[in-house]
Amino acid sequence: MDFESITEESLGIVLDIVNSNSSYNVFENGDPLRTIQEISIDFLNPSTDSYLIKHEGKYIGVLDFLKNNPKDNHPWLGLLMIHRDYHSMGYGKKAYLSFEEKIIQQKLNNVRLGVLESNKNAKEFWGALGFEFYDNSEWCGRVVSCYEKQLFH
Repeated sequence: MDFESITEESLGIVLDIVNSNSSYNVFENGDPLRTIQEISIDFLNPSTDSYLIKHEGKYIGVLDFLKNNPKDNHPWLGLLMIHRDYHSMGYGKKAYLSFEEKIIQQKLNNVRLGVLESNKNAKEFWGALGFEFYDNSEWCGRVVSCYEKQLFH
């Protein structure tokens, strides 16, 4: 797996990946499709490192990472999304584990993420990768389950 920084020029690819996951978009913000302006705000900001995930020459997903969340001084994985055409093929797991190696190389001790309370599939996915629930929080009026994975013990 390769990770390419998202640029202004690659926003169309990002939009295609995000909009291929209409059910997630409805889950997250009530609308099946995102606009290029929304994608630009989400993925071209100074706070996070945003990447296209590339496998065997194909763009298969996106990943958004916050190295240090000022709210808790921990690294956070904001989003890992695989294009709908590549679901259930193991790419999400491979992409995360490949990115986890990059996190470990940066000598970060752990990584956190949030899952909307009602997203059972995501909870199972992250649990299988070693993430453990530690608290509930609130985001945009919704309950978010917070998970953490220790990288060094």
